[in-house]
Amino acid sequence: MNDAEKLRRLMAAVLMITADIELADMLRHLVEEARSLVGASYAALGVLNQTRTGLERFITVGLSEAEEALIGDRPTGRGVLGLLITEPAPLRLDHLEEHPGRYGFPPGHPPMTSFLGVPVRVRDDVYGNLYLTDKDGATSFTDEDVALAEALALAAGIAIENTRLQDRVRVMSVLDDRDRIARDLHDRVIQRIYAVGMSLQGAVRLPEREQIVERVSRALDELDDTITQIRSTIFELGDAALPGGLRQAVLHLSEELEETLGSRPEVRFEGAVDNAVPQQVGDHVLAVAREGLTNAGKHSAASSYVVTLVVTDRLVLQVEDDGTGIELPLARPGLGLVNIRERAEKLDGSFEIHPRLGGGTRLVWSVPL
Repeated sequence: MNDAEKLRRLMAAVLMITADIELADMLRHLVEEARSLVGASYAALGVLNQTRTGLERFITVGLSEAEEALIGDRPTGRGVLGLLITEPAPLRLDHLEEHPGRYGFPPGHPPMTSFLGVPVRVRDDVYGNLYLTDKDGATSFTDEDVALAEALALAAGIAIENTRLQDRVRVMSVLDDRDRIARDLHDRVIQRIYAVGMSLQGAVRLPEREQIVERVSRALDELDDTITQIRSTIFELGDAALPGGLRQAVLHLSEELEETLGSRPEVRFEGAVDNAVPQQVGDHVLAVAREGLTNAGKHSAASSYVVTLVVTDRLVLQVEDDGTGIELPLARPGLGLVNIRERAEKLDGSFEIHPRLGGGTRLVWSVPL
């Protein structure tokens, strides 16, 4: 499998965590992709229980049904697996059976030699470990194998944490905020993950391996940061202040999306942007600007973008692109456009989409101040 194919498979696996898929099915797919991408005979994912005292779930790939039946009970987290729980760091072994912490295989377990284990973690929170054994055609796993395994382990960690956070929300019975949570998760999180996917897709066209590695590394950092956005959305529900004010936040957004869009959006301001716009409105402005730019980059094949923010007794946000345009009226607007409209209506404002003079699309979002 060449590097381009590996990147395409990695991108697809990362984007899968945005889909409406049961956690068990998603984790199994990530384990299957890890086994395939690094070229291992066997792979497994152990998910820690909430108290981190043992494994609540253990998913295996590569064993036949007959082998599964012979092995019997799943591991509980002793031996080398236990070491990875207490010391969550990548571990590579050429001879698993010679490690002093090896606990031993149960009767009927197939022999395994080379070993790679990486923690399933998001920042400092560890949710389990991904294990791979018996490198195909080699005696040990490579640095590239470690990087691929860590990327898929991070995706698994985000999926696990997101599911547990959603469970916590249900327990807390935040019924009045469920629609706002859904909008914020889409606007703050899903679009960021999609942008990471587009960045990985662009890496396929890079000529040098060092450039590809750098791009993948930046993508992992962005995914790592995305989980912070998930936490913020669940626990703060959009009430955090904008660091540096709205003007600086919009400029930062333009810089952040440059790689995803292919060019940095031009940003124009008129009026007292930082002094006259309440924080609540500013949060909506950032979400709408992100959604508008990401949609344009995703669907319009645009090469340039302009964001204009005008503040008088109203706030008017315009997002323009020079792409292929949009067919109006919209027969079935997507969730992003529905969210934009609902944000405007919540503030007694309005939302419109128009063809742009000279080609492209102009999004206009306006609310009173």
